Amino acid sequence: MRYVSTLFFLLLVCCPAAAQETPTEREAARDLLKKMAALEASLDVPALVTRLTEPNAARDGVVARAKELMDKELLALADDIATHPEIGFEEKRSLSKLTDYLRRHDFSIETGTAGLSTAFVAKYHRVDVSRGGPNLGVIVEYDALRGTKGAFHGDQHSAQGPVGLAAAVAIAEYLTRTGTPGSVTVFGAPGEEMMPPNAKTDMHLAHAFDGMDILVRSHSSMTTTRPAPGFGTCCLNIVGAKYTFSGAPAHQMTSWNGRNALTAMIHFFTNIDSVRSSIRPEARIQGVILEGGTAPNVVPDRTVADFYIRYPDEVYLQQVVEFVDNAAKAAALSTGTKVKIDHYGKDLDGIGLATLAEVGFQYMKNFGATGVNPEPGKPQGFEETGTVSRDIPGIDITAQSSTFSNHTYEMDADNLKEIGHQGFTVDAQAMAAVLFDFATHPDYRAAVKKEFDGIKALFGEYQAALKKTYTVPTVPDPK
Repeated sequence: MRYVSTLFFLLLVCCPAAAQETPTEREAARDLLKKMAALEASLDVPALVTRLTEPNAARDGVVARAKELMDKELLALADDIATHPEIGFEEKRSLSKLTDYLRRHDFSIETGTAGLSTAFVAKYHRVDVSRGGPNLGVIVEYDALRGTKGAFHGDQHSAQGPVGLAAAVAIAEYLTRTGTPGSVTVFGAPGEEMMPPNAKTDMHLAHAFDGMDILVRSHSSMTTTRPAPGFGTCCLNIVGAKYTFSGAPAHQMTSWNGRNALTAMIHFFTNIDSVRSSIRPEARIQGVILEGGTAPNVVPDRTVADFYIRYPDEVYLQQVVEFVDNAAKAAALSTGTKVKIDHYGKDLDGIGLATLAEVGFQYMKNFGATGVNPEPGKPQGFEETGTVSRDIPGIDITAQSSTFSNHTYEMDADNLKEIGHQGFTVDAQAMAAVLFDFATHPDYRAAVKKEFDGIKALFGEYQAALKKTYTVPTVPDPK
């Protein structure tokens, strides 16, 4: 065990540095990562994993119940949602299926959370919350991708709801049966694949997650993996922005009588390309034109583009956003048009914890997960928005559920195959096991809190260091 603990310590010293994706980030995080490694060593995560995952009849009963629910009811529900895909914020049928199931298992339902018609909060009402205990939260998603052939579940959100329901019902029944203090809440988060709005961020701002001591969720994956502890995101920090140009219509034969919003849009894209040499190369500026005019013989008086502006950290990301905004303003100025800029959403770095991820990873292996990647991935928050995982500890369970990459028709097909069903069942079992441990081991909850508080403090130091590093060149007035 001492060898395993030492190896884990060395991995923490080396791997998190690689997770900071640019030389600037790695330099800013150098001393902080040493502090993080010391924090992780003080927790002795390998010993914690061994102790929690050893045979336990009560936990194994909860896990068996989660598997039974998947086998008898919830895999069929996952298949049903997979074959009736609904894009984000239009998941009415999926919402009905999931909430009806929760009602049958003694959960009370409130829909329309944060003003989102297909969001919900479901509270298990057969426990005495006055007795205290930890508040256990489960996040589920159910939106499909937008594809040229129509909606499809190429990210397997169709199973995230049923998986979460199996874990929630299994642990809720255990709390009731044994009189163990605690509460269980299921959060239905729509439209994960779409902005605006960012559903989980909006739900968080509306205080839907207030009081939760832990949040768990699942997600499809090509491999069984887990992140290293620390701060980061799966897909770079993102600001979603829409740019609407307004011009004046005229006949194209007398175009000088109008102002061409499409010309402004073209200049906008050209301006972005012209400034790329002044932007750090790790940036990603991804845009599509949603509206470009209606008729060739009419000067377009309205055009709209949608952009995801990305960078590995949110501090320099703000400089990239300013570059893009200025490119739009310059395009409008040079064409006599006007531009409206709407920063409608953002996905930012979150916090991941070894005390949760390593325990969940061991459970996935114990329950027969395939495609196991032994090395931890880069640090990232657990729910793809960052903001929630900065405030509430949590875990994303990711057992292999496809051999194909995310957002593909092949992954969609695997929803209905053995590889998908096996991965989904492993997810449910692992989530139930982690919730059991968190509910029944006060010392485990204390370890999670210690790690979370420590990494959150280091994250603040990291951002402060980046702000000092990313200086903006001084450009003098021309003489």
